[in-house]
Amino acid sequence: MTNERKEPTYLLTEKQVAEKSDLARRFLETRASLNANVDRADNFLVKRFYNIDHNTYLEGAIPAKYKELMGLVVSAGLRCDDCIHYHIIQSYRLGVTRPEQEEALNVALVVGGSIVIPHLRRAYALLEELYR
Repeated sequence: MTNERKEPTYLLTEKQVAEKSDLARRFLETRASLNANVDRADNFLVKRFYNIDHNTYLEGAIPAKYKELMGLVVSAGLRCDDCIHYHIIQSYRLGVTRPEQEEALNVALVVGGSIVIPHLRRAYALLEELYR
């Protein structure tokens, strides 16, 4: 087995996703703006953490699309709408189907319980826009 890791091959750019979904566009614009604030702080520890996060989702023994779906499940279980949106968008860009995303959200609902339902509703709103 190889330890080779590489950037995933995205089928769509963030710009293409933003053009398809107003929810995605608003999320991506806000995220970019807020990340610019963080970048200006030039904080070494934050940069290291961002690098670890980036490297976690590279292609490896587990394909990137499955890592994004795992990230979606954990994010829904932790009830983080920003993270849920991020992982839905990244999964979509990697060619994950709507049924695959919905099944991942089913796992999150079972693991997280009924408190996940409000976040599930917002996730489905984004799925509606992306997969129409």
